Amino acid sequence: MLLRENIPVSYIVGKIKSEIFFVTLYSVFIAIMYNTFHFTRISIPIAVPTILGTVISLLLAFKSNQAYDRWWEARTIWGAIVNDSRTLTRQLLTYVDTKYGKSEERAFCEKMAKRQIAWCYSLSRHLRRQDPLKGLEKLISAEDLDYIKQYSNIPLALLELQGADLRNAYKLGWINEFQQVELDNTLTRFSNEMGACERIKNTVFPATYGTYIHFSLVLFIMLLPFGLIEFFGVVEVPVVIAIASAFFLIEKMAIHLQDPFENKPTDTPTTTISQTIERDIKQMLKVTYKQEEKVQEQDSKMFYIL
Repeated sequence: MLLRENIPVSYIVGKIKSEIFFVTLYSVFIAIMYNTFHFTRISIPIAVPTILGTVISLLLAFKSNQAYDRWWEARTIWGAIVNDSRTLTRQLLTYVDTKYGKSEERAFCEKMAKRQIAWCYSLSRHLRRQDPLKGLEKLISAEDLDYIKQYSNIPLALLELQGADLRNAYKLGWINEFQQVELDNTLTRFSNEMGACERIKNTVFPATYGTYIHFSLVLFIMLLPFGLIEFFGVVEVPVVIAIASAFFLIEKMAIHLQDPFENKPTDTPTTTISQTIERDIKQMLKVTYKQEEKVQEQDSKMFYIL
């Protein structure tokens, strides 16, 4: 699970420790120059850093909103993946009728349902630039595993296998034409959702925009001690550190949120969501088969009584 209810303070401080170190040295140096060596002419009107800080605040707010929109879109897409995964399993359990007995239906539904679970885990790892094949041997057959290894895009290969099995099921008469279309529409939604995730992953936030904001932020922090030294004296050191920490943390937050598939605590929790999908699908398969066995047992008893 990537997201925690409480992110450790050490993790937060660790992201800006180098910046705070240099800010501390810089503000202490300004305080020494002013109070010890009496360079009193280095102070500037507080309005100068105030105006610059206001502008930077607006820019950081815009950047943070854009980054959060990317994060929220990623979370919305994975919410749709959860719903569509459940829908696919329900459709399989409802539609498939092999006419050869429940064992054939069970094997076919389990094969496609577990392949869908594999697709979720594979997509999660694919977006994070990790090995998308890891752990799939527990969910799909060795034959399927050998097939998808030929592809650079493993989730796409898994969707292709799903489509091929649906085509075979239709040709064998296990599903009718309407059912085949509905199931294929579900697979199409998976393809669209995968493409949307890849768009977010591959569309980088404009580097020049972030560079300009960071440069302006550094300039603001450099001017801040000169505007506070006359009013606060030595106390300007912790004040500057506190203000700089707030601005740097907001900047870091925006940077982390703008890519929700980087395997960080602020990411969209795709692994946890995939585990939820696996739990729900396996439960749907288990409960459905238990109900079918119970109905069969009741039918056999009724037949014996008659």
